[in-house]
Amino acid sequence: MKRILVTGGAGFIGSHLCERLLADGHEVICLDNFFTGSKQKVVHLIDNPYFELVRHDVTMPYYIEVDEIYNLACPASPVHYQHNPIKTIKTSVMGAINVLGIAKRVKAKILQASTSEVYGDPLVHPQVEGYWGNVNPIGDRSCYDEGKRCAESLFVNYHLKNNVKAKIIRIFNTYGPRMEPDDGRVVSNFIVQALKGENLTIYGDGNQTRSFQFVSDLVEGMVRMMGTGDDFIGPVNLGNPGEFSMLELANMIIKLTGTKSEIVHLPLPKDDPIRRKPDISLAQEKLGGWNPSVQLEEGLKETITYFQGILAEKNND
Repeated sequence: MKRILVTGGAGFIGSHLCERLLADGHEVICLDNFFTGSKQKVVHLIDNPYFELVRHDVTMPYYIEVDEIYNLACPASPVHYQHNPIKTIKTSVMGAINVLGIAKRVKAKILQASTSEVYGDPLVHPQVEGYWGNVNPIGDRSCYDEGKRCAESLFVNYHLKNNVKAKIIRIFNTYGPRMEPDDGRVVSNFIVQALKGENLTIYGDGNQTRSFQFVSDLVEGMVRMMGTGDDFIGPVNLGNPGEFSMLELANMIIKLTGTKSEIVHLPLPKDDPIRRKPDISLAQEKLGGWNPSVQLEEGLKETITYFQGILAEKNND
């Protein structure tokens, strides 16, 4: 049994990770300030004697003795991270400094949840870890993109200069149960609009592409990355290499929900990437043949069922 700290543990991805680590027989301390996370996502874990929920903001120092740290604390959807861009940067940068300080002091292994957004609007396709990216440092999305890029730099330098056992993963679009209905991400947007019988809003012509990874595949990759040797820091892409246009995704969700919704087009937001797809050959090589196993249609069915329950609850309130 390891003692593991998960910052942002009451978020969409964090709650699934906490669940997995407990199932693997570990003690989990979930740290969250509940800006985008919620107690609801981890309430089913509260009675587990090996689970502890702590309300704390990662931008403030925190002292604890643990064996491993997963640093997931940061709003990850544009609606949330653009709400308070300065706070977003502070969460990525000061949060990284604080958790790296814990890892340095207690010699814990630590994993940074970075993002495919470090590639910006990529000029290389698919994206490989050696690509430096095409990011606008003063754009609307820069608070998130550059905050995560700076956090990666901090992790690398703590590893090189202080011998911290650091790991970096770059997460591509991830979806599944426990997403927020109003988080502004394309999968949740389309599903909620379809279930409400509203038109599905596509920004731009709908030919821009993304890869969509089911949350259980991501969590598996995270756990495997944490288990790699101390000399391997990454970064490693974790995403599903299946590439779908927004139009393809919208039509699939319309079919799966049986809605009569139609597709309407709105202007494309500034700095929105046109193409996004991970090269996962490094993950396959270093993470014991890790490969996403949940296909998009299968994962969408499960996510739609989840949102049906959420919307039914809201209608009953």
